[in-house]
Amino acid sequence: MTTTEVIIVGAGPLGLELAVALKRARIDYVQLEAGQIGQAILDWPAMTRWFSSSDRITIAGVPIQSVSQEKCTREEYLAYLRGVVMQFDLDMCTYERVLGITRKDDLFTVTSRTRVGTMCKRAARYVVLTTGGMAAPNRLGVHGEDLPHVSHWMADPHTYFRRRVLIVGGRNSAVEAALRLYHAGTKVSISYRDAAFPDKVKYWLRPEIEYLVKTGRITAYFETVPIVILPEHVELRPVGGGRHMSIPADFVLLMVGYVADMSLFRQVGVELSGVRDVPVYDEQTMQTNVPGLFVAGTATAGTQQSGVRVFLENCHVHVDRIVASMTGNPPPPTPEPVSLPEA
Repeated sequence: MTTTEVIIVGAGPLGLELAVALKRARIDYVQLEAGQIGQAILDWPAMTRWFSSSDRITIAGVPIQSVSQEKCTREEYLAYLRGVVMQFDLDMCTYERVLGITRKDDLFTVTSRTRVGTMCKRAARYVVLTTGGMAAPNRLGVHGEDLPHVSHWMADPHTYFRRRVLIVGGRNSAVEAALRLYHAGTKVSISYRDAAFPDKVKYWLRPEIEYLVKTGRITAYFETVPIVILPEHVELRPVGGGRHMSIPADFVLLMVGYVADMSLFRQVGVELSGVRDVPVYDEQTMQTNVPGLFVAGTATAGTQQSGVRVFLENCHVHVDRIVASMTGNPPPPTPEPVSLPEA
């Protein structure tokens, strides 16, 4: 079993930013990632644009430059992350899933499994969990949710050309999917449990979706929920009761949010609070109630089901706090709160 100073679990943007900071501080680390770097972004539909402006999602002081100077696409940002890894020659173990974390005598033992099934064990003085908040989709628990034409992720819009697609949900991912599919020649309908799209739909999306619904180009079934999904249609039930509706659908997209995987936190003894499983940690150091175990990034908020408050752009300070704690330096000053209309 090899020993290192720090093990980082997760290689999203903030995990990579932490790796750069540890390398600059000459602190030995190992970084483990169950998928590829930026896996959550890799899972986005092709050509999805960030809601945040580029300066807010840069990491390690490396600026983002693009031909259009517009908000980054999925593809541009993944290329940016690859560039950061190459620029700083970051060493990491991708496609290696962490299965367990235990602590004994001030050392952590981290057990992982590689893509080919090899089991690995490593010891470290510190562990940092940067596992994000979108590990798995919310499940509705309705009949037919696992049928082949049903998905919690949108494929390339071309997939749905001239087909009927019912989107379940009414927040940003659902609205963006509806708009992209409509412009790709799809017959789009939406089922949403509330009476209207929420105010938090992005300001550049809301006017268009409301116009397309008002003019009948997209059909919206407000105050409804799906109760049965069948191969050719979906049964919707009005929230307040009433007659069920049968909506034809060749594809069904369940865009109803995602949940964080807090299993490693539980396993190692981190205290989780509330229904969202928010980990308990010191905001000045990012250390949890388990000595030597830190949390960073959107994982600090657990599952953000309603009203997302923690984004990449307001997590950068986590890196400085963690490195300061590990090196015995005072924590950095708390940044001034910034209104994030784009986030």
